[in-house]
This record gives sequence, structure tokens and C-alpha cells, in this order.
Amino acid sequence: MFAKTLGETTVGIDGALITVEVDINNGLPKFDVVGLPTTAVKEARERVKSAITNSGFVFPMGNNVINLAPADLKKDGSSLDLPMAIGVLVANNQGIGQAEVDDKIFVGELSLDGGIRKVSGVLPMVMEAQRLGYKEIFIPAENEAEGKLIPGIDVYAVKNLSQLVNHLQGVSPLIPLPKKNILSNMERAYSVDFADVKGQPVARRAMEIAAAGGHSILMVGSPGCGKTMLARRLVTIMPPMTEAEALEVTKIYSVSGKLGSGGIMLERPFRSPHHSTSANALLGGGTVPKPGEVTLSHNGVLFLDEFPEFERNTLEMLRQPLEDGEVSISRVKAQMCFPSKFLLVAAQNPCPCGYLGDPLRQCTCKPKDIEGYRRKISGPLLDRIDIQINLTRVGFDELQTKAAGESSSVVRQRVIAARNLQLDRLEGTGIYCNAQMTRKEVEKFCALDEAAQKVLEKYFSALHLSARSHDRVLKVARTIADLDNSGQIQPKHIAEAIQLRTSVNA
Repeated sequence: MFAKTLGETTVGIDGALITVEVDINNGLPKFDVVGLPTTAVKEARERVKSAITNSGFVFPMGNNVINLAPADLKKDGSSLDLPMAIGVLVANNQGIGQAEVDDKIFVGELSLDGGIRKVSGVLPMVMEAQRLGYKEIFIPAENEAEGKLIPGIDVYAVKNLSQLVNHLQGVSPLIPLPKKNILSNMERAYSVDFADVKGQPVARRAMEIAAAGGHSILMVGSPGCGKTMLARRLVTIMPPMTEAEALEVTKIYSVSGKLGSGGIMLERPFRSPHHSTSANALLGGGTVPKPGEVTLSHNGVLFLDEFPEFERNTLEMLRQPLEDGEVSISRVKAQMCFPSKFLLVAAQNPCPCGYLGDPLRQCTCKPKDIEGYRRKISGPLLDRIDIQINLTRVGFDELQTKAAGESSSVVRQRVIAARNLQLDRLEGTGIYCNAQMTRKEVEKFCALDEAAQKVLEKYFSALHLSARSHDRVLKVARTIADLDNSGQIQPKHIAEAIQLRTSVNA
């Protein structure tokens, strides 16, 4: 007896359709799963057997073989439990025929009592099913928030195996989930605000420019000057995500098993890994590669505090994602590419003790220690950071002032206005902000008049800027001009962009 059902797993951050072939023959009792399954998939044998028995059905005692096709694709996770169980029931003629399961996709992990548990990656699976033209997909009830996000396909939330069988038999039909408007509530309320920041006008201005253009930023300052405080408030002035951005981020968090009960990521991600984080945790990896921190920060902020304390080799791996907006991970059986268009915020002390250049406390570091500390960050990596600024100690009078600074909502309105200019300018390019522009877009949208050209030429030679620095200065200047609502990049915009890039002597 033979049956065929459809299931899905994830490859990278995308869904992958799996054909589950079940063959039951007479012979010694045996249950094999083939088709390059991982240990988690192989263990489904016991879950499927117990779930079928405890749901009131009969598990066939013959030679049971399940093949997961395509056979050369490594299958991971527990989402294939449900299509395996349905396939066994169809092959054993237990009230369900092949016609009832054709063109339907089943996703879910089985518990021993027949319940259907939540699995990771449901959103990309539903998206893939819809892309391939399938009309029905069955998912765990606990994943129903994700199932509501994709139109054009009927998504059914199922609690247990018996409920699903009753639906397929027509005994107790289920109702498809209603669809949810992703953009219905994109405005978020944050627990922190830029109004909390005292002093630091240069840093506040740099943060606004970084948010407006998606530019990476390095802050250098003594302990307690507000680097972490500023970094944690950056997401509060960034514009709300577009629908496309929200779906991209939600896919990533769904695959990673980090998606909350709401089913959709409305806030831009803010990730702050410890400096002991490994390269695999930062970039992604594993036997079956999973997204790392750079991908979990996609369309959001990656904050690396104590920047020089990270392993040098780990930091050097940031070069590709910073330059290309994606990270490629190669394994023997596959090569995966994860998106990583994040805004990098790095913070460090000026020296090991932290007080080099401090007006009130004397630095106790030896010159060789300071030089060694600075050398932990390579020139090529620094060259990829658009904005590099020094922060100074906040004075007592500034801390005691009762006057509140500009709130995040006020700054965010200027940022949104600048981003809207960029979205209109970059429409059709697949780019959302100035920092993502390639050389082609820089030449097209960052043209300079004669006066601005002279300013750039003067500082380019005097400061020994690289070709990459040249383009990044133009991108930042374009963002500053957008904040001024200026169609043309002016000399003052070039001058400010150069100052923001070269103020740190690292």
C-alpha cells in the first residue's frame, strides 16, 4: 500500500516543499525513514506511532518505509511529523483516501497523545506554499498568528490529529484563518526615549543622520559618557518598517524560533551580543546553518559594545555583511545566503583604562598598550564604518538641567521625511536607504556641483581617504542633504560628512 502527502521544512530562511512517500508492505514489523533525515526527523518514528495509536487509529505492524523527497536535501526539524502520520493513515486505508490529501500541505510536530505542537519557520513555509500555487495548508494552532499574514492561500490551524482527520473526512470541517493587515499598527511605543539623553549634541546629531540613512556608526568615549544609552535609543528614531521589511524580519525570527505570540515583528530588531560571542553565533552557522546575530539584526540595529574586546577574527567576518548586506555560509551539502542589512553601532573606550583624553581623570595606560588596543580593530573594518565620532564627558550642569531634549517622536519625524525622499529616489532598485547604495547609485544620485567638489577634493588628499571612504562620505552627505530637504549636496553637507567620518583618531 502506497500513499503520498506533502509537507515542508526550512532551508536557510525559506520554506522547502517535501514530498512524503509512505509504503506499507507485509513483513517483519519495521519503521524506517529515509531521504537524508537528521536525528530530529528520525525520532519522528516514535512520535508518529504513538500519536496514531493514542488518537484512536491503528498503526500498521508491517514493513513501513517513509521516503522524504528530494532525497539529496537534508531535512531538519519536527515539522514533517504531521505529513508522515497522515501518509501512514492514507496508506493503511483508515478513513482517508489519496484524493483527500492531494494538493494539501501539512506542517506540525506531533505529541505522543496526538496533539500538534508549534514548530519554527511556519511563515516562510506558508509563503513558499502560496508562491508554488497551493491553495490549502494545515499548521499547528499555536502558529496561527503567522498563518494570518499571507493572502492567497487558505490556512487551517489544527490542534490535534483527530481534528485534522475529521476535517479531511468531511465530518467536522475547519474554517480557514482570517487574514491580518500587517500595517494596521506599525507605530510602536518604546520604554526609552531620546529625551532622556543629557548633553552630547554631536552624538545626537550623528545618531539622527545614521537613522535617516541607515549608516553604521562608531562611538569612542570614556566610561559613562552615554554610548550605550544612545545606542539603545537609536531604534526609537528609526522609521517604521515597510510591509516588505516586516515580512523579511518576521521570516528570520520565525525560522530561528524567536517569534513572539503576536506573529509579526513590528519593531525594528535591536541585538546586542556579548563580546564573548563566537563567530558562528555572530555570522550564523551549524551543521544545518541557522541565522546569526547579523541576520537577526536585519533591517534593525546590531550593537557591539566593547568593540575591541571581540575576537579579531570574529570582527573581520563582519566585512562581507557590512559591504554586501548579506552573509554566505558554505557547507558540504549546501550554500546558504542570509540577509544582513543591519545598522552597525559600535562602542569602545579610547584606551584599555578608558580615560585617554578625559579632562578629569588621568590615563594610566602605557603607549604600547594604547597602540595594541587600537590595533584590535583593523583598518579595512574601520573603513566600512560610515560615521566615527568621539564622545566627551557629560558635565554636572548638563546632568542637572531640567530642560528635556528633543523627544524620539520629534526626531523620528525628520528621519521619516528623509527616508521618504530616499524611497522615492531609489524606487525600483530594491534599496531602502542611502547606506545601501552601490557605486552605480552613488554616481547617479550623489552628483556634486563645483563648490562641493572642491571641498571633497581638498579633504580627500589631505586626509588620505580611500576610494571606499570617498563613496561613504558621499552617501552620508546625501543623507545630510535629505535631512535639510535639499535636492543638491552642498559644500556644508560634504564638510559635515567628512568631519563625522574622521573625528576619531583610531
